[in-house]
Amino acid sequence: MAKSVIVKNVTKRYKLHTKTSERLLDIILPTGYGEDFYALRNVSFEAEEGDVVGIVGINGSGKSTLSNIIAGIVPPTTGTVETKGETSLIAVQSGLNNQLTGRENIELKCLMLGFSKKQIRKLEPEIIEFADIGKFIDQPVKKYSSGMKSRLGFGISVTVDPDILVIDEALSVGDQTFADKCYDKMNEFKERGKTIFFISHSIGQMKKFCEKALWLEYGQVKDFGTIEEIMPNYEKFLKDFKAMSKKEQKKYREKMLKNQESELVRA
Repeated sequence: MAKSVIVKNVTKRYKLHTKTSERLLDIILPTGYGEDFYALRNVSFEAEEGDVVGIVGINGSGKSTLSNIIAGIVPPTTGTVETKGETSLIAVQSGLNNQLTGRENIELKCLMLGFSKKQIRKLEPEIIEFADIGKFIDQPVKKYSSGMKSRLGFGISVTVDPDILVIDEALSVGDQTFADKCYDKMNEFKERGKTIFFISHSIGQMKKFCEKALWLEYGQVKDFGTIEEIMPNYEKFLKDFKAMSKKEQKKYREKMLKNQESELVRA
């Protein structure tokens, strides 16, 4: 199968600031200002057309940062991401303007994706039907529940028919009926050879839908392989991690980050 996504040595660094003056210094000074925080460090992997990749990891591992980089919403600090075709991110509030109505958001997002007014008018009924939020389609998005935002975002993203679909916790809200509708659509995409990245805290959802798993731990790739290879080890780790006290979890995190720093220095 042809490669659809190639992520090579991707690092994402942010500066931590405690006040506005530090932000200004960060902009003004050539080397920036503030403590470095690495959301991702030297992440590399490849996905093929038709792959369904589950991205797993405890909170703070960089899953959402990676999803935004794959979707082209934020750039990596260093490294490269090559994608084949159009990419669409589905998150609870991705790309939605809270001040606009649902219908206006459909037009805005489709215009940003390069669709003409005529094409949008043709797509709109299908998006509205998929989202199934009734009269709220003409209400400002700020009045929506998180489930309704997810419905609208999902409806827009799947209807515009992207080549690569990135789903970040979009099925963690809403009812099971809508989730089943989304799975049907994703399975359709899967059969058509599209690449899907799926982020969820639900182990059951991962096992049900994904074929491969990318395990991130504090910004680095811990493991990558088939779902059968990765998930038993990840589940064991998750069980052990949850059994730790808050103090032990913090100590573990500090130890892992220190090891990462040492590896970077040796490299």
